[in-house]
Amino acid sequence: MDAIVKMLEKHQPFFEKISRNIYLQAIKDGFLGCMPIVLTSSIFLLIATLPGVVGITLPQPLIDWCNKLYNFTMGVMGIMVAGTTAKNFTASMNRRMPAGKVLNDGSTMVAAQCSMLLLAVTQFTTKFNGSELSVFDCTSMGTRGLFSAYIAAFITVWVYKFCVSRDLTIKLPKEVPGAIAQNFRDIIPFGGAVIICGIIDVVVRNLMGVPFSELLIKLLSPLFTAAETYPGLILIQAATAFFWFIGVHGPSIVQPGIDPIRLANQAENLQVLLAGGHPAHSLTFNMSLVGEFGGTGATFIVPLLLILFMKSKQLKAVGKASIVPVAFAVNEPLLFGAPMILNPYMLIPFVAAGCVNVSVAKFFIDNVGMNGFSFVVPWATPAPIGIFITTNFQLIALVFVAIIILLDAIIYLPFLKAYDKLLCDQEAERAAELGLESNGAAAIAADASAPAVEQTTVAAADSKPVADQPKPATDASTKKDVDGLKVLVLCAGAGTSAMLANAIKEGAAQTGENIASSAGAYGQHTAIMDQYDVIVLAPQVRSYYNDMKADTDRLGIKLLAPRGKEYIDLTRDPAGAIKWLRENLD
Repeated sequence: MDAIVKMLEKHQPFFEKISRNIYLQAIKDGFLGCMPIVLTSSIFLLIATLPGVVGITLPQPLIDWCNKLYNFTMGVMGIMVAGTTAKNFTASMNRRMPAGKVLNDGSTMVAAQCSMLLLAVTQFTTKFNGSELSVFDCTSMGTRGLFSAYIAAFITVWVYKFCVSRDLTIKLPKEVPGAIAQNFRDIIPFGGAVIICGIIDVVVRNLMGVPFSELLIKLLSPLFTAAETYPGLILIQAATAFFWFIGVHGPSIVQPGIDPIRLANQAENLQVLLAGGHPAHSLTFNMSLVGEFGGTGATFIVPLLLILFMKSKQLKAVGKASIVPVAFAVNEPLLFGAPMILNPYMLIPFVAAGCVNVSVAKFFIDNVGMNGFSFVVPWATPAPIGIFITTNFQLIALVFVAIIILLDAIIYLPFLKAYDKLLCDQEAERAAELGLESNGAAAIAADASAPAVEQTTVAAADSKPVADQPKPATDASTKKDVDGLKVLVLCAGAGTSAMLANAIKEGAAQTGENIASSAGAYGQHTAIMDQYDVIVLAPQVRSYYNDMKADTDRLGIKLLAPRGKEYIDLTRDPAGAIKWLRENLD
């Protein structure tokens, strides 16, 4: 097992390079920027549909109003994603532009949305009350048009890069105000992007008889079908867990390519459910509630196993600290505290549990009558509750939840017990070395000296000279000035980052420091980052450090990126988090 982990560590830089791919980043961050659309529209949909499940009949005007809000949010999500993807892709491209040449992300955003409409939407005329009307077919404005949105975004930004790099712009005299001059500079690249997408639209429609969005769906339908088989679902889930195991945020790599499929399938499930049928798609957006039951690795039951069945102090402490966060799908305290990441004892269960869960889910949907997921619930919804809601409150879903909890416990328990034995042996050896006595008196003395022993170990293991190590402030005269400091903590979904941001707030209150902290998701930070003095990257987005450093250096912001266990320790030690901030401000 150690040989496997060493091999994975050797190739970790390659996997991190994949996760930093600017196209994948733009897709992930662009979709993340539109998550309020998904979640808000789902609320109105639930209001319109769920009362009928328990026999409550709402007034039809209220139902129509909720459906309108859903259609004018989720129904145009493809257009919005084209804009947010282009905006994020522009930010990545600007880091690679020559000095003094910058792409206007507002202009690329609008151009991508116009280009997406050309690729995905059909315009035709019809008669209504004797008058001829021009009509848009809205089918591909929503999730069905996501592939067109991505293509439009990438074409648009590349056209802008081509034009701006070569000064193919309309230049006005320097006396013209900057905002007006910028509008004229954007005319040529804007027109170029729209014309190219318009030409693609004409060619595809004349050769294939369908709009570009339908062409992609037609060509990729074999991939869609393959992804929804048992092997396809297992491969997707195994890849997600595998990447997380080696320390790379798995969903960032795997999900951008399948999100259009998952959202389209979930929308189709909803239509079937509302029509009284059986939603049969298993590869849906909220399938992550099953495959990532409690977080990647299906760790929902693990904290309870640690508390009830483990004997080592380390695992019992991790179980108590992580049981609440894991219930809400924030499992980083477990991943980095146990640890599970790059732990050879955990590789098999970490990958296998989610694969078993999605396989059982597909079996229940195909053979037992459980509904495929139809409603969208927030990612932090406790998985058992989310599964019950999104299957339209089926009792069979509760049976399914009980079964996968049992299966996950069976999968994890033998590996946890083997790892627990190792830790117990290590704790016993350490106790013997420190000369602990059964009456506990020596234990108190050992605890008092433990920090010094631990500090010596860290210093010896670190390759930096002692002089380069951060020196803790010992008195008021040596403290760094943190008055009015503003800290932004970033992770993948604003869950893990909230843990440290809250610890900093609590620590500031304890120590009387004037420090403000906020949590956010990487990808949604670009518009607000200049409002902060310090940005902290959580371990799950640490692979973006180099890209982030280019932005923070330009803005004069301090960038910090603590590693896994260090980060988790800081979330549990508010005063220590303040001390850590002060020590790292140079």
